[in-house]
Amino acid sequence: MAQCAAAGSHIHILYTLQTQPNRCSNRCSCLLFHMSKMSYSSASMGSGSRTARRTVEFGRTYVVRPKAKHQATIVWLHGLGDNGSSWSQLLDNLPLPNIKWICPTAPTRPVTALGGFPCTAWFDEGELSEDGPNDVEGLDASIAHIANLLSTEPSDVKLGIGGFSMGGACALYSAACFAQGKYGNGNPYPINLKAVVGLSGWLPGARNLRNKIGSNDAARRAASLPILFCHGQCDEVVPYKYGERSSQMMISAGFRYVTFKSYEGLGHYTVPKEMEEVCQWLHTRLGA
Repeated sequence: MAQCAAAGSHIHILYTLQTQPNRCSNRCSCLLFHMSKMSYSSASMGSGSRTARRTVEFGRTYVVRPKAKHQATIVWLHGLGDNGSSWSQLLDNLPLPNIKWICPTAPTRPVTALGGFPCTAWFDEGELSEDGPNDVEGLDASIAHIANLLSTEPSDVKLGIGGFSMGGACALYSAACFAQGKYGNGNPYPINLKAVVGLSGWLPGARNLRNKIGSNDAARRAASLPILFCHGQCDEVVPYKYGERSSQMMISAGFRYVTFKSYEGLGHYTVPKEMEEVCQWLHTRLGA
């Protein structure tokens, strides 16, 4: 049953992207996550252990070159069940000529919320929780891949991460690791981030963040990083309260430059008004 529903959803997202590009949203993500309300007995794959390692293979990466002087590079992450191509098409049309966009594709992995059905996912996910991610290993592997994509960019280019839904969760988790100076497994986090954007997302482990920003260096990094949250008040997939609480917990942990924008009537997708505000925010923060 899960396989049939997921396959149909994937066909629907391709049709939606071709016929309604301005409403580019991860409809596949939306429909897949609806299934997480069903009850499954599968255990989470994620252990968070340094000793338990699994090999993941990331999909194709799509790159949108800057149309003018290259001033910033942003890795943009899709939602559950999608790929980098769909967002690269939307980002290519944004009025931000100085930004290079890198749109990777997540590994295909079994997802606990879908009863173990495999689809593209940045990490394994069961039920949404503010207490902590179930799959620290998967999260760390994905944001290490993102960091690697940014590591070869020119030194004078500002670096950022953004994403939608599960991709937004990964972007916000990257922000937390940047502030702490390390991944969840304790390894050093190597990228100097200048901007983070999360659309219809949440911060995995948000409730514990304040306890992890303890050192002066961590507090300084947290206070320096601009973060933009955007969330629809009618989001039926990642409920609005998760985005709102995540932003509040990041502010409480010492992230001073957090902007939270809510959208009345908006569900689990993006609309032109939201993307216009993303463009304005990025232009202000990155000068690009």
